[in-house]
Amino acid sequence: MTTLRVRTAALLTLAALTAVTIAPAVSAAPKGIDWGPCPAGSPSGYDCAELDVPLSYQDQGGPRITIALGRLPATDQKHKRGTIFTNPGGPGNPGRFGKFQTPSLHRQFDIVGFDPRGVGASTPVRCFASDAETEPLKRVLGTFPITTEQETRHTADVREVAASCGRNAGPLLSHLSTANVARDLDRLREAAGEPRLRYYGLSYGTYLGEVYANLFPNRVGALALDAVDDPIAWTTGYRPEDANIPFSARLGGFRDADRALQAFLDTCAADTRCAFREPGTDLRAKYDAILDRLEATPGPITYQEVIRRTHNALTDEANSPALAEFLQAATKPLSAKGIVTPFDSALGGGGTLCVDTANPRDPAAWPRAARDADRESRGFGSYDTYLSMPCAFWPVTDSARHTGPWNRPTAPILLLANGKGDPETPYAGAKRTERILGNARLLTLDAWGHGAANRSECVDAALDAYLTYGRLPARGTVCAPDHAPFDAR
Repeated sequence: MTTLRVRTAALLTLAALTAVTIAPAVSAAPKGIDWGPCPAGSPSGYDCAELDVPLSYQDQGGPRITIALGRLPATDQKHKRGTIFTNPGGPGNPGRFGKFQTPSLHRQFDIVGFDPRGVGASTPVRCFASDAETEPLKRVLGTFPITTEQETRHTADVREVAASCGRNAGPLLSHLSTANVARDLDRLREAAGEPRLRYYGLSYGTYLGEVYANLFPNRVGALALDAVDDPIAWTTGYRPEDANIPFSARLGGFRDADRALQAFLDTCAADTRCAFREPGTDLRAKYDAILDRLEATPGPITYQEVIRRTHNALTDEANSPALAEFLQAATKPLSAKGIVTPFDSALGGGGTLCVDTANPRDPAAWPRAARDADRESRGFGSYDTYLSMPCAFWPVTDSARHTGPWNRPTAPILLLANGKGDPETPYAGAKRTERILGNARLLTLDAWGHGAANRSECVDAALDAYLTYGRLPARGTVCAPDHAPFDAR
């Protein structure tokens, strides 16, 4: 859900077309991790391993699946303090070669990532038995409808994608909940010989950490949760009627996406390095004029493409120069064709979203919710809302899904971090989560973008102190970013 400033929020991976084999039952006794060389083409400096875990933790003597791991060893093995586990978000993002580190943490800890069940080199979900079955997915990934005709086609394509998963994916599809991923993570902790879990999770990885903390509160060592998902908004919503709102709209990220856009435009108006700047011109009106034109008459690029690229750019202030150049080019109908920006990314994901979250079963709920959201945040509302539409047709549930409680106390305080204008995980949700969890403290980054680590020395120093010694920043701490949006990096 990349480095990951961009959450990969679409719901299905364009999976390989071969069958998946789930191993037969073996002894459920925990084993150590047998580290060895990584496959050819892997990043340098890592060790790799696999660990078998139960397909279902309700049947621990039953079939097994495989979790793929990667380890970046501590540079000072003589004085190593232990292991930090990481998850880069998604859900659906491979994570065994996670990039989270600071120099201090890399020196003192082995940093271990893993591909969650159903993803990457772990036992994967296979939704498609032929090339032809992938065509509906190709049409819906990264886009959303804005006309009645497009809504009809989009709904039909999403329905067929979900049906393909139901036909082809097999038993693993019913065991992809985050609760099962958290139980896998606990097996990895145990196999690594760690009595308590040290962990850094980004975006969806924060929700994984929240679930872990409430399933295994006595096994928490230090959980650093960056770009925070509100666990109640994610799973059920706060009111019974919230189940009638698509969960991707319920999260409300589109509101902070709009705030991030306005912050970008305000910064652009005051910075001569911004290519979209035009003295004396209201830049929001200039941006809306692009959308007005493309909504009426699509050109070399579409309305949806401008929304998608703008949204993805707003996940990191460092993208500001490229975003400004893209938007300026988009003001000229014949000049934007073929623009490729460094933040343009493919979207992927997994069925975890649909088995975790309450959603309507009526597909008509999505266009209604998209129109409501667009009234608050033009384009971003539809972009967010339609990401969860496969959940209207999802063919399975997972009985292991966790929907609370969320306030089980942990002896260590959990460290949360969030930017004030995060287009994926809104700041208001992070503040609610600080109150929801049994024992948590929020660190604020005064910037827009997705994720706080590696953008501020203040934030990184807090992560170092917390993950190494359990030391927390003072309540209410606000960190400044190291760079202004249009600074050279």
